[in-house]
Amino acid sequence: MRIVIIGAGNVATVLGRLIKNAGHEILQVVSRDVYNAQVLATELNCAFAVNSSLIDKTAALFLIAVTDTAMSQLDETYSLGDKLVVHTAGSVSKDVLKNVTNNYGVLYPLQSLRKHNMKLHQDIPLLIDANTEAAITILQNFALSISSNVSKANDELRLKLHVAAVLVSNFTNHLYALAFEYCSKEGADFKLLLPLIEETALRLRNHSPNEMRTGPAIRKDIKTLEKHLKLLSAYPKIHNLYLKITDSIMER
Repeated sequence: MRIVIIGAGNVATVLGRLIKNAGHEILQVVSRDVYNAQVLATELNCAFAVNSSLIDKTAALFLIAVTDTAMSQLDETYSLGDKLVVHTAGSVSKDVLKNVTNNYGVLYPLQSLRKHNMKLHQDIPLLIDANTEAAITILQNFALSISSNVSKANDELRLKLHVAAVLVSNFTNHLYALAFEYCSKEGADFKLLLPLIEETALRLRNHSPNEMRTGPAIRKDIKTLEKHLKLLSAYPKIHNLYLKITDSIMER
């Protein structure tokens, strides 16, 4: 399939690599950032443009991988008639593209994509949707060419999964950052926690999170909780989170 990628950040880069490896023909990278556009176009061995008016309209699929804010600013220069145009956002309706084309949809990678450390052999979960059955069929076949893990999800379901993704990824990573900061200031080696982090995540492949709950809050070990809170008194941000999460666990 002949493809134009609009965007040149993390999502555009990782998906571009997968698309190229799957044997599709990437015609062009379009981005307002000339440096990023040129770098990605060089890697993908295609042309690039920094002006939407120069977009190559001979492509069969246009993949928009830009920020949610930039998505809302698409103008009439992106008018693509009946060409299939999809965006990659989790929390934006597919209908944001209805003035761009008559065939539009979403290809949302349910993964945190980073261009510097992504392993291309993994099957990234891809959630797809489109405004017509014909477009869904085309999009599904395309998605399956770059990942075997493809599911249909309408705007409502995709938004719910996006919320869940924030909880398990962004919020969890924030806790890692706080723990790293705490360990650094207290002279403890954060890397000693990595096997615990990895084991906790791996258990979820075969067990529900509820089955794997452990720790002083689950045991209602008040003495240990008090010791922890005393240690955290110098860290009000962590102290408050510890209290709130402990309360949430004990209320279940």
